[in-house]
Amino acid sequence: MSGVGGITTARRDTAAGDIPVDTPRLPAREAAESELSKPMYHENDPNFLQRALNQFWDWVAGVFDAAAGAAPGGPAGLAVLVVIVIGLAAALWWRLGTPQRSSRSADALFDSDGPRSAAQHRAAAETHAAALRWTEAVQERMRAIVRSLEERALLDPRPGRTADEAAAEAGRTLPEHTTRLRAAARSFDDVTYGGRTADQPTYLSLRTLDLELDEAKPLLPGTSRGATG
Repeated sequence: MSGVGGITTARRDTAAGDIPVDTPRLPAREAAESELSKPMYHENDPNFLQRALNQFWDWVAGVFDAAAGAAPGGPAGLAVLVVIVIGLAAALWWRLGTPQRSSRSADALFDSDGPRSAAQHRAAAETHAAALRWTEAVQERMRAIVRSLEERALLDPRPGRTADEAAAEAGRTLPEHTTRLRAAARSFDDVTYGGRTADQPTYLSLRTLDLELDEAKPLLPGTSRGATG
């Protein structure tokens, strides 16, 4: 009976039009893509920025994986290499200092507020010294020294001259003060570009040098050192 009932049911289904649907593969895929493209299926998808970041980090991970595979010792060897590179970079930065040291502006020695006289620089230096601002006092006193030499025509006024250049040029006409001029320039560079802080003895040394240079007799071209006493 069950067999006859099954046949009867199958015939009835067929007569009612319940024919099994056999959809071709390509139209079925297109229908599925069309269905999945509806906004309701993409409400929680990451936005463009998130997708870009995900792709970037995937790329970074791929780079590190490739580097780890090529580095001796695998990931552990790569970690050692990274530490070495960071150490070398830190040592180079410590040795050379910040980029400000190597990229001095055209007015490295003097401020860009306009030219000031030696007397003005000296007054500024004394003001800073009275307030115990020794770094600024050293800077202004070095500027006073160079400006005074320019006013006396012992140095040609030249924009962009550094303290080291001024000391070297002034040492040719004031050879007895060459060593102290270079020391003064070095002190200026240390506090201006090297990040160091000046102290009272450093300022007093530059102040004494400034006063002595103001009274010093230059060595004129063609004159021997012994004739300048």
